[in-house]
Amino acid sequence: MRTKQELTEDIRRERRAALVVNARSRRGRQLYADAHARLVDAGFQLLGAYAVDRPGELENSLRAALAHQPDLLVAGGGDGTISTAGRMLAHQDIALGLLPLGTTNNFARTVGIAPDLDEAVATLVDGKVIDVDLGVAGDMPFTNHVGIGLSAEIMINVPSRLKRMIGRIAYPITALGLLSRHRPLRATLRAEGQEIVFSTHQVYVANGGFHAGRPITADAHADDRLLVAYPVGGAPKRELIRETARNALTGHRRTLRERPFIAVGELWLETDRPAHVEVDGEPCGSTPLRIAVDANALRIMAPPGTPDH
Repeated sequence: MRTKQELTEDIRRERRAALVVNARSRRGRQLYADAHARLVDAGFQLLGAYAVDRPGELENSLRAALAHQPDLLVAGGGDGTISTAGRMLAHQDIALGLLPLGTTNNFARTVGIAPDLDEAVATLVDGKVIDVDLGVAGDMPFTNHVGIGLSAEIMINVPSRLKRMIGRIAYPITALGLLSRHRPLRATLRAEGQEIVFSTHQVYVANGGFHAGRPITADAHADDRLLVAYPVGGAPKRELIRETARNALTGHRRTLRERPFIAVGELWLETDRPAHVEVDGEPCGSTPLRIAVDANALRIMAPPGTPDH
């Protein structure tokens, strides 16, 4: 395994890369050709390039890209695409390059990559390799977050066409339709000798620093060996709406020391009935569930000044 500095130097010198774009993501189809052209113009030798436009083909395309043994695998799409690529690159001597082409682009924001194609390509050209943590939900690695409860119901039910047409607004529209009949969960969270019991419609466990395109707190990020667990309001539905708005508006000035955040390296979550789980926007089983940190498991290309712990 090369050092991060050695891998950075090899990427800058050799420009050996592979490209996989989820053309089913919100902007993937229209930007695939543009991304391909810009990478070539930047001097990258694309050993393989794949536009994924059919369900179920993403992992096969990523495997095909990895078979070329690039120094850099560039993945374009939303958080589900990035999470899938990150899972497949865990503990490998290959860096993940991010083209944030999705709806909220939470992981890219966490590592300082804005949802702008020019800036993302500039990071691939001039950036450096760092390593960040992955979370593990059950046996599923993830880059950004796990949602238990209403958010998983939304992911299962949100119309993909509506998501492509109007972006992130598709989620609250779908949520309003589901909330009227959603029953609160009684959840038990066990971590570091503590047992916390609460009722809520929604629980999140984050590895990264952003959710729904907004900061979770001012001090949450993907390289701190911590998960951040937090319910969104209590049993009354009005609390879910109020806390969702509060999180979106005030996350940038809150800290992990404040309630309701619980920052730990590992936790066990149970609910009074099996609750759907989504991992980075993709449905993934149900509770009960163990969630843990896999420290420094993923190498990525980040902007030059990004801290690396």
